[in-house]
Amino acid sequence: MKFTIYQESRQGKRKNNEDRIAYCYSRDALLMVVADGMGGHYYGEIASQIAAQTLTDAFNRDAKPMLQDPFLFLQRGMTNAHHAILDFAADHDLRDSPRTTCVACVIQDNIAYWAHCGDSRLYLMRDGRTIGQTRDHSRVRLLIDQGVITEAQAASHPERNKVYSCLGGHQAPEIEFSRKTPLEAGDVILLSTDGFWGSLPPDMIALSLKQANLMQAVPMLMNQAEARGGQYCDNLSVVVTRWEDSYVEAAQSSISTQTMVLGEVTTKLDEFGRNPAYKMDLSDDEIEKAIQEIRATIDKYTPPNKKSQ
Repeated sequence: MKFTIYQESRQGKRKNNEDRIAYCYSRDALLMVVADGMGGHYYGEIASQIAAQTLTDAFNRDAKPMLQDPFLFLQRGMTNAHHAILDFAADHDLRDSPRTTCVACVIQDNIAYWAHCGDSRLYLMRDGRTIGQTRDHSRVRLLIDQGVITEAQAASHPERNKVYSCLGGHQAPEIEFSRKTPLEAGDVILLSTDGFWGSLPPDMIALSLKQANLMQAVPMLMNQAEARGGQYCDNLSVVVTRWEDSYVEAAQSSISTQTMVLGEVTTKLDEFGRNPAYKMDLSDDEIEKAIQEIRATIDKYTPPNKKSQ
């Protein structure tokens, strides 16, 4: 298993960054996660943190070194995150539960499996073209499907940010799954929040990443998305990987998992409140308390013999 991967999150013009991004990999499997939190105070950040951390924790437990059933893994992970967010809201007597969108992708055996809830997106790109993408669970997407508005009109529609499915809401989330999707060497998979994809056409993204160095091309796309977002630019976040399952000259950023032991997992997920990219108006004591509460909430959905030590 060989791939190049890059992730980045920016605050945009918002007061806080409620997005959370993560990836982790074992010798034979890769997981990528993007979540876009919604809620007052710092609770949007907690909802997205719970989603990302629930999935990465489960991957660390279950990818030994592969997942037995990737679709079942994604379904259980998102469902557990949904209930964990509801539990957090109940434990803190919140009037309204925080919420988050979520998109996650597993790659193993050279096959991609993904699931999403809300309007955080996944694009599958090949040879500079978008050959697959998720369908937003949003009111605007429904209007487009019904022929009421066009794709161009959707970009400036007043309800473009309203989703009808999310994790943490009062109704059970609608989790949509992909088909098993075989990958070819050079394929690019990009997961992002709407702050990124909302101002960049898919064709533009695909062409920009065709045979490009991800470490250079993705920050340039982030710059363009941030500039186009203007004074109201939303949080914008991406996790993007180029699959490299056949021999290519190794870039400095390439990751090869062949030397990893069977039970080893590497995770890239920032702890709550520890990354300046996720600005929040909390004291160190409040951050420490939130970290403990997130851990306790997630542990409710961890098998007793597999909880973090």
